[in-house]
Amino acid sequence: MSKVIDLTQPRYDQSTYMGRVKHFFQLTNPLNAFASTKELDEAKRIVEGFKKSRKLPPGYDEDKLWATKYLYDSAHHPDTGERMFVLGRMAAQAPMNTIITGCMITFYKTTAATVFWQWVNQTFNAVVNYTNRSGDAPMSASHLIGSYCAACSGALGTALYLNSKVKGMNPIYARLVPFAAVCGANFINIPMMRSLELINGTPVFAPPDGKRVGESQAAARYGIALVCISRVIMALPGMTITPILTNIATQRGLFCHRPKAVIPFQLFLVGLCVTFATPLCCAIFDQRASYPVNSLEPGPKEFMKKNYPKEDYVVFNKGL
Repeated sequence: MSKVIDLTQPRYDQSTYMGRVKHFFQLTNPLNAFASTKELDEAKRIVEGFKKSRKLPPGYDEDKLWATKYLYDSAHHPDTGERMFVLGRMAAQAPMNTIITGCMITFYKTTAATVFWQWVNQTFNAVVNYTNRSGDAPMSASHLIGSYCAACSGALGTALYLNSKVKGMNPIYARLVPFAAVCGANFINIPMMRSLELINGTPVFAPPDGKRVGESQAAARYGIALVCISRVIMALPGMTITPILTNIATQRGLFCHRPKAVIPFQLFLVGLCVTFATPLCCAIFDQRASYPVNSLEPGPKEFMKKNYPKEDYVVFNKGL
């Protein structure tokens, strides 16, 4: 008897951390970000065709089908099914963050450089946060611009304030300012770019059949908090280990004769950290998060009590 392949669920057990790690290693594979429109169209055709026919396409085995499904998922929003902007996809995190983080921890000594690279980072983060938001409600242009400006202002203010405080201190503290600024900025940028979820709620679903039971602001707050935590941990290795090792190497005279060699040195370390930190940290919390029925707002809570009395939790996409 042939094995049943269910493409509506991830290939790996999402109730375990290692299962989620395997899932996100494929979903955030940087190579997925370079897939052409033709390749993505073909992946969509194969995935949708299999869901209807339940038959493997010619030339496909189970492994190839799953690889195609992960390519499809890496480029399409889980709630809307829309193709996401390429720089907002989690597959673009490693190459983009390698460049941006490398520049932030290299060019940190002047105010102009700090402002520019923090602005670049927060603009990129805003794109990622909006692209990977939960739910399917559109955000107006005015709301999007307002959220973006507030997010960038908060991030720049944090970076400039910290820079002013570390002057005259050990150089390692100045090198760590970008990480501290990014941490503070994440707790501004993510909620601002997903503020519509906080205002209107995120869609929540009944676990047995996946039926949408309403929207919940409480679940949105919970999901956004989890994303903030995982993003901070995601930034931790590249933005702390790299400056510390660079500081040690500099003190030992490694770059005395070739001072510009510090740039590829840092880029290599950041790239290595980000490539592994992205899937490892995305996997900390299940993307299909659970939230207690008793903590929901009256509408979805009453619906669950009436129609699913044995269920204690609803599920929702917390975003990435």
